[in-house]
Amino acid sequence: MNRTFKDYAFIAIKGMGMGAADVVPGVSGGTIAFIVGIYEELIDSIKSINWSSLKLFLSFKWKDFWKAINGNFLLSLVLGICISVFSLAKLITHLLLEYPILVWAFFFGLVLASTWIVVQDVKQWNWKTILSFVAGTVLAFYITMATPAKTPDSYWFIFICGAVAICAMILPGISGSFILVLLGKYFFIMEAVKSFNIPVLLIFLCGIVIGITSFSRVLSFALHRFHDITIAVLSGFMLGSLNKVWPWKRVVETYTDSHGDIKPLIETNILPDQLLWQAIGLAIVGFAIVYFIDKLSKRKNID
Repeated sequence: MNRTFKDYAFIAIKGMGMGAADVVPGVSGGTIAFIVGIYEELIDSIKSINWSSLKLFLSFKWKDFWKAINGNFLLSLVLGICISVFSLAKLITHLLLEYPILVWAFFFGLVLASTWIVVQDVKQWNWKTILSFVAGTVLAFYITMATPAKTPDSYWFIFICGAVAICAMILPGISGSFILVLLGKYFFIMEAVKSFNIPVLLIFLCGIVIGITSFSRVLSFALHRFHDITIAVLSGFMLGSLNKVWPWKRVVETYTDSHGDIKPLIETNILPDQLLWQAIGLAIVGFAIVYFIDKLSKRKNID
């Protein structure tokens, strides 16, 4: 595929959208990849990082290696993700703590619109795709109801967190950040990002590399061999995850971080009790943003 510098700049912007979503515990970067039309290329590109392509690298055939892994695409996307993560980590965590209802309302609209868009990618609905959709919805809902664990800060566990979180991160609807919350490591990793804790970030990155290169093969196979069923499951994941991004919550249990700040650990959903119209407005804004991104992406593909 012949792309111009402008095309790769646009891919980097899509990566920034993925990075912004990945910072939030409840919204998946895979969701953003889906609605901007790069999901399957992303999975196939990650899958291409295998022994065959690595042999090209080790044989100093770097140009062939770069072409084999769709390097320009991956570099542009990763650059956008990194820019977003490192620039927004502090802002997002601050907003989640200070204005939780408004932030969650915005992302509720975003995920709801994303679910509607992804469902349309199922070409044929039958008992298999309906069952897959229901199964994905139930599984995601169950995951969002799970209780966060208290876990060690050891390097081996940080590695596991990276491998598990990245698998969720490339699944639409299941947030890698939320998996980190369940594993008790969300604020730990965010703090490492903000303070540039190099040892922790390197160990976490190693887990990410191992996890994503392994899981992408399974996902690529499923998308190509069982496309409609796989999309139905993924859209079900997104619908089930709406439970996590419901704006109105009551804190059941808190914890104190390394700076002595009290932060929520376990929350339960409640009926709207404040900021109703502001939340509805932001949900509509989130829905509209996803809708127009989808329309823009489809128009670009037609052109």
